[in-house]
Amino acid sequence: MSALRRDLWAPVALSYVTFILVGVSAGVGGVLLPAQMDDYGLDKATIGTQFFAFSAGFMLSGSTAGPLIHRFGIRASLLLGGGTFALAGLFTAVRPPFLAFLVAQVVAGYGTGVFESVLNAYLTDLPGATTLLNRLHAFFGVGALLGPLLATWILTFLPWTAVWLVLALVCLPLLIGFYLTLPAREAPPPTPAGEHPGEHAGPATGGLLSTAARQPAVLLGAVFLAVYVGLEISVGNWGFSFLVDEHGQSDLLAGYTISGYWLGLTLGRFLISPIATRLGMTATGMTFLCLAGVTLSTALAWLVPGAAMASVSFVLLGFWLGPVFPTTMAVAPRLTVTRLVPTAIGLINGVSVVGGAVFPWLTGAIAQGIGAWTLPPFALALALLQLVIWWLVTTRMTPAPTPPVSGVPARDQEAI
Repeated sequence: MSALRRDLWAPVALSYVTFILVGVSAGVGGVLLPAQMDDYGLDKATIGTQFFAFSAGFMLSGSTAGPLIHRFGIRASLLLGGGTFALAGLFTAVRPPFLAFLVAQVVAGYGTGVFESVLNAYLTDLPGATTLLNRLHAFFGVGALLGPLLATWILTFLPWTAVWLVLALVCLPLLIGFYLTLPAREAPPPTPAGEHPGEHAGPATGGLLSTAARQPAVLLGAVFLAVYVGLEISVGNWGFSFLVDEHGQSDLLAGYTISGYWLGLTLGRFLISPIATRLGMTATGMTFLCLAGVTLSTALAWLVPGAAMASVSFVLLGFWLGPVFPTTMAVAPRLTVTRLVPTAIGLINGVSVVGGAVFPWLTGAIAQGIGAWTLPPFALALALLQLVIWWLVTTRMTPAPTPPVSGVPARDQEAI
């Protein structure tokens, strides 16, 4: 972060820590399920409705994050999103009745979605946005890796509700940090050359979401990330079954392979963007490279026999998938006019969760009816679909701005 102004170091660092927290909250869910089923006396299908509740709240956040930023600014929006998440955690910690717990999950999903969308919008507007956003989402991966370990440790001596108490308490100092390090209101970004203030932006306080949702580039970006998240979660959820059922791997080795898949995704976000920047690649070019790597990895998992190659291809798949989501967020300013960027980011982020629900369900249904071997060809189909949609997205992007002669980076400049 050496090229960042000194006053930006603290909020950027807080953003990274916040995404570790978000990753931890995502990673603890599976570990808590058995304890929740025992506590509430429910079966798997019923306890699993919490994930639909969380997704509903997350999707709702996509429709409100942009207008929140537009009306109240980054700091107030972060305080709202983080405060909502913390309140949901504190309420869950008192072990409410199950229906109230589901309501709390809707609230937690909303707060998480606002948190994510606002931080994506904030870093998108900083120098070196592509690398900053890749790091941001890499720290989500760090949290997702730490979450199961933390939850398992806490459950050895405390009830499952204590995990949510810890998440809520960790969130509170982050909110204080954002309050102290971010301005109450940000200066409006300069209007790019050729774009008139308010052009295509809709009314000052209304119509932002509907205007953004009518723009083809924004819609394509949302569909692209829905497919991406669907592929990422499908492999993460069903890869274990594929390795055990089709390749006869032991549970231990298959578990290590899936951990390697998520580790590869995290490492890809840390490593690929800085290397691509040094090689002079653009964000769109780097994404095409990553999508080609994703396609090749899924093809290897399907066409090359052997359990060892299946494990290697899964780790490579995670590595190449890593930068795709954050880099798409980094180029979001090129999908719409300046005033609509926060709304577009919220919309794209919110819609992405749809893919994370639909495609894993479809993957499981196909595997149930035909066989677990269908995972690699299904993943390959999604990888090819990603390539097509990304090409359509790039044809509708505005040109990347040229950095000013003075040396002050443009907001989506690749180098840090």
